[in-house]
Amino acid sequence: MNNIFNFSIVSSFLGLWISTHVPESFELILGFILIFTFGMIHGSNDLLIVKKLLKNKKHYSKFILLIAYLFIVSIAILVFYLIPSLAMILFVLFSAYHFGEQHWDHRFSKLNAFRKSIFYFFYGMFILYMLFAYNTNEVKLIIFEITGFEITNLYTKIMLFILAGFISCVLIIEFLSKRLAIGVILKELFTLAVLAIIFSSSSLIWGFSIYFILWHSIPSLIEQISYIYGDVKTTSALSYGKAALPYWIISLIGMVILYVIFSGEKQFYSLFFAFIAAVTFPHAFVMLKMFSKKKAQP
Repeated sequence: MNNIFNFSIVSSFLGLWISTHVPESFELILGFILIFTFGMIHGSNDLLIVKKLLKNKKHYSKFILLIAYLFIVSIAILVFYLIPSLAMILFVLFSAYHFGEQHWDHRFSKLNAFRKSIFYFFYGMFILYMLFAYNTNEVKLIIFEITGFEITNLYTKIMLFILAGFISCVLIIEFLSKRLAIGVILKELFTLAVLAIIFSSSSLIWGFSIYFILWHSIPSLIEQISYIYGDVKTTSALSYGKAALPYWIISLIGMVILYVIFSGEKQFYSLFFAFIAAVTFPHAFVMLKMFSKKKAQP
């Protein structure tokens, strides 16, 4: 994990250098390229993970699993089209928990399951609200494009204060209970400081891309490869990529189809977040099951 942390830090500062030396239009293009490659690939092997989760089950159908997965994605897209406000809220809530779980699951070992889940959610929301705080106007515009509602106040300062207070209390309790080393806490505070610098210096999409790819997707890819193949060797990574390739291509085609069908009545941001949300819902659930299974293993 130290190697991943070092890679994320160095790459984050490279991303910061890019944000101060290239036009915002280039940031936008590069950000979407990263999201549509590493970001989408990290969620393309959900069915392979489900297969691993069900390996001791005697009777299950791969076809039924695929149909169920596509059904959930289709329902999510439909909800985004019919009730965009609800879909937007659910997307933020699911994403917050998923981000927090991915980042902290291997750091907590003895924290109560309920409190752990609340912490995951609050930490993920803190990351998102940091991003919102430095890109308020962009966030308001995207919310308006997706929902049709004009938001006048995101209450970023109040939310950040509440979220930071809860996170701090949990970390202090865990430290005093000797369940969390001071080194881990200092490393996480340093990580948040780095992200704050990047978010304050970048556009919304570029700042999100740096976090989503370097601090979420790549660590998640490593976790998934380790769970599926038992190691993170080059051969395992190549096998993962080979297995994910068809689903990744299908996802890209699906995004293009959505754009062609709805481009006349929806803005690109609306379509982009609708699609990302559609694949986030089942992916977050699969990852939750994967982490639970890993804990249950001796």
